[in-house]
Amino acid sequence: MEKPIYLDYNATTPCDPGVVEKMLPFFSEWYGNPATGLHLQGRKAARAVDRARQQVAALTGCQPGELIFTGGATESNNLAILGLGRANRHGGRTRIVTSTVEHKAVLLPCQQLREEGYELIVLPVDREGRVLVDEAEAAVNDRTLLVSVQAANNEVGTLQPIARIAEIAHKHGAMIHCDAAQAVGKIPVDLAAETWQVDLLSISAHKLYGPKGVGALYVRNGPHAFPITPLQYGGGQERGLRSGTTNVPGIVGFGEACRICTAALDDERVRIAGLRDQFEQALLASIPGLKINGRGAPRLPNTSSLTFAGIDADALLLNLPEVMMGIGSACSSGALEPSHVLLAMGLSRAEASATVRSSLGRFTSAPQKERATRLVIEALGGLTRS
Repeated sequence: MEKPIYLDYNATTPCDPGVVEKMLPFFSEWYGNPATGLHLQGRKAARAVDRARQQVAALTGCQPGELIFTGGATESNNLAILGLGRANRHGGRTRIVTSTVEHKAVLLPCQQLREEGYELIVLPVDREGRVLVDEAEAAVNDRTLLVSVQAANNEVGTLQPIARIAEIAHKHGAMIHCDAAQAVGKIPVDLAAETWQVDLLSISAHKLYGPKGVGALYVRNGPHAFPITPLQYGGGQERGLRSGTTNVPGIVGFGEACRICTAALDDERVRIAGLRDQFEQALLASIPGLKINGRGAPRLPNTSSLTFAGIDADALLLNLPEVMMGIGSACSSGALEPSHVLLAMGLSRAEASATVRSSLGRFTSAPQKERATRLVIEALGGLTRS
């Protein structure tokens, strides 16, 4: 029996074998705590963390000293939004601006700041999932503290106009945070470029072939360039912004994953986009009424949001045991409500419930793509006949 085909890379990626190889010695051979630098074990661990910080910086075009290691993008988002909001709660800037299609790891911290006294404005999007720039122009004013808009949507793949939104925010003296968990490692992200003038940016290792449970928060000009209140207190690691014993194996794996992405990114995104386009074209040719959400906007090279007319997405996936795809956000599993992203884009509840996400990755092959296409068409045929 052939192995099931994994097409859910936006939910998580497998660790690259090279990443696992780099991590292994730091579990049992070089197990020191980098905070204890007076002996060989501690110094070896500290040097490994420094090297990983340089590797993450090289992928994202920032300086190593501008990165704070965290437990993942959710923690980075919370540290950026809550940390900035709580550090400035008694200032004159009382407005937070975000968008309707953000991950819940952004929406919920923003809602928490509303509970703590901030005004919250949630920007609408168009039918492709792009933030409406005119609405951002109207919402951001001189009382705005923070604008938080994602780089790429996890469900549809739509890329947001970050450069334009950053320009609007900075014109009014506001900060801008970007959840780039889905972007880094899939598309070029250069924080030194004019197109990426963000103040804070969140990254997650497990979205780019690194281990789960580790990520980073980029802080322009370093963690003390502007006030951020820590979420946890302790030993003062990561310049006092993220206390806790350093996850050396995870950080080493994160760094190696970024090093591999730096070398492979250009070729990889072209190859994966080609497979994605062939997959979509074959489905469109065979399935009447199929809609590909976000297809008219710039989007990630690997992502397809597929709405099948009159088909329940759960039923389709249950009839596709050999193809692993997702419904909405894997980080919101168990929710009975349709995707808030798709509803914000104007899909009906029935359409949202008929939508499946396919996301390809480094280890997706052309034969897998062809087999997945055939299996999806066959499963749909079986459902429409029953």
